[in-house]
Amino acid sequence: MELFEYTKPESKPAANAPLAERVRPKSLSEFVGQSHLLGEGKPLRLMIENDELRSIILWGPPGIGKTTLARIVAHHTNAEFFSLNAVASGVKEVRDVIARAEKLQKQLKKRTVLFIDEIHRFNKAQQDALLHSVEDGVIILIGATTENPSFEVISPLLSRARVYVLESLGQPELEKILDHALRTDSIITREKVEVADRDFLFLLSGGDARMMLNGLESAFYFVKPDANGVRKISKQALEDAFQRKYTIYDKKGEQHYDTISAFIKSMRGCDPDAAVYWMARMLDGGEDPKFIARRMIVLASEDIGNADPFASVVATNCFTAVDYVGMPEARIILSQAAAYLASAPKSNAAYIAVEEALADVKSLPNLPVPLHLRNAPTNLMKDLGYGSDYKYGHNFENHFVEQQYLPDNLREKLYYRPTENGKEKSIKERLEMWWKKKRGKPARNSIQ
Repeated sequence: MELFEYTKPESKPAANAPLAERVRPKSLSEFVGQSHLLGEGKPLRLMIENDELRSIILWGPPGIGKTTLARIVAHHTNAEFFSLNAVASGVKEVRDVIARAEKLQKQLKKRTVLFIDEIHRFNKAQQDALLHSVEDGVIILIGATTENPSFEVISPLLSRARVYVLESLGQPELEKILDHALRTDSIITREKVEVADRDFLFLLSGGDARMMLNGLESAFYFVKPDANGVRKISKQALEDAFQRKYTIYDKKGEQHYDTISAFIKSMRGCDPDAAVYWMARMLDGGEDPKFIARRMIVLASEDIGNADPFASVVATNCFTAVDYVGMPEARIILSQAAAYLASAPKSNAAYIAVEEALADVKSLPNLPVPLHLRNAPTNLMKDLGYGSDYKYGHNFENHFVEQQYLPDNLREKLYYRPTENGKEKSIKERLEMWWKKKRGKPARNSIQ
């Protein structure tokens, strides 16, 4: 493409393009779903209609219209529009677009919109390459991602873009999309088509319109017209098209919450077999493996804690490995981590400690920091007694010295009460010894 050569995305896809591409909406009036953002007077609709674009991140599950929205922007905006896919592009392609954008801005006073599909697949260096151009307004970034931007997009870039959360499509939206395809597609409309079990098609699609349409198209070619010239797409044809039987697992509904609850409770209850089973149910139902890994990171601290501190290392490494490897091999890593966490000794002492501390923070706000613990960077603060009489623990035998660290009102408070399980047993013994030295009273954990 020459510097100032520009064509909008093709309005007419090739005849051999997938059904989802052939019936892709071309305007906001055709777009289905996301009414919280695209309804009359809603923020994203106003931004597009008024051509007042700002850098945005579109976050949501697959097949709900993120790329379609970007293409609609391309048709509505007066800015130059470039599109990159993070899987196939790198820093070189990003810098090439930025160089063109700088010339467009300088020579023609023209804005540039850069759409990056699957932006979560860009590494830190690739995202860093965008940062200054977004900050300076050289490019307007539209990023699309199926992953939580808080985890996958670097903070400096995230702070310069507005995140819009797109929701999964429900049955009413899928009905509209299906009817539109059956009514308007240039190939399917050549014959009469009946979908015998629409609800089953919607379940198989999991709220993903692209999956629904492409599965429908596969089933369309599987079946032959009957004596009346009608292609009747049966439940069996849909199963054959999707190459699987439906596992009852709604990623956004009750089954999602019930199954992840069973998974967590199985690990908490020390049953690795049940944990691996529920994990397999989620994976077979199309659950995001990173979601499963994140939940294990939480469990490692909430339910295992210092009974086995290595559990959080296992869980965190599991998330990193799943991110690097992806499915289907990620299932093995998830299974290993789930089995380890379920088999580990358990303690929720750290969880209880922070909950009790937060309760006191809310009921007794702004308790003063004891003078000897305060920072004293100036002479005035030193004159006021800040930091005075502080005892540096490493200067004493066994690196321990009796000293008050909590506010006066909470001096005798016990938040962290380790159990007898795993590594916490030795932690408990050590804390009891220190408590006795400090107070000359009964062991720390016997005080309620």
